[in-house]
Amino acid sequence: MTRQELFENIKKKQSFLCVGLDTDLKKIPEHLLQEEDPIFAFNKAIIDATAPYCVAYKPNLAFYECFGLKGWMAYEKTIKYLNDNYPDQFIIADAKRGDIGNTSAMYARCFFEGDTQADAVTVAPYMGEDSVSPFLTYEGKWVICLALTSNKGSHDFQLMEDAQGERLFEKVLKTSQNWGNADNMMYVVGATQGRMFEDIRKVVPNHFLLVPGIGAQGGSLEEVCKYGMTKECGLIVNSSRAIIYADKTENFAEVAGQKAKEVQMQMAEQLKNLL
Repeated sequence: MTRQELFENIKKKQSFLCVGLDTDLKKIPEHLLQEEDPIFAFNKAIIDATAPYCVAYKPNLAFYECFGLKGWMAYEKTIKYLNDNYPDQFIIADAKRGDIGNTSAMYARCFFEGDTQADAVTVAPYMGEDSVSPFLTYEGKWVICLALTSNKGSHDFQLMEDAQGERLFEKVLKTSQNWGNADNMMYVVGATQGRMFEDIRKVVPNHFLLVPGIGAQGGSLEEVCKYGMTKECGLIVNSSRAIIYADKTENFAEVAGQKAKEVQMQMAEQLKNLL
């Protein structure tokens, strides 16, 4: 999916919502545990209910890998279901990979080849260019580099300054632009960072940003849009728990759809001036 195709879908749906598929067997409705594949059964119901209101889905690999082969099969079935039934959805494999070149090449093959390929994968750039560049060799695919995250520990390293006052996350943004461009690279910036989006946009004015932290983590959609939106929207805002775990009854999918619609309506308001 190209940047223009992504923007066209945002305009069409009046939404830049990404639904995070962080599927935890301890949190899904109990009646689903009787299913042969409860993870996929939950995901399928959530996808069918929320697809009209979002432009992307982001399965977090940790929630699948922890169940071994069964979890990986549920992940594969989820990706295949999206590709077969909702080809307009941008699929993000939230894997946070990053290793030496030959290992990253295998990770890239894992997520970008075969029947269950995603559109993008999240990558930790700490090991430098050779750990990221193998993901960038796939035409039409995206790398989403961790830049300034929403967790408490982000301040441990990401805000460290060098002798010239440049913070580490700014160094990551500047250096990584030599590896990719606004058509194949995005950045993770947590919604809880607020006005820091101003500083982000000074360095990467045109790149799309994947923004977790709306909803359960308390990030402000209005603040993110005020300081981070571009003329092409430039934002994919993720919400996971606040949508997928909004209800634990047999009506869970219907409630999730309603929650996604509520976020979509808020996003439509934010897009009015842009579109």
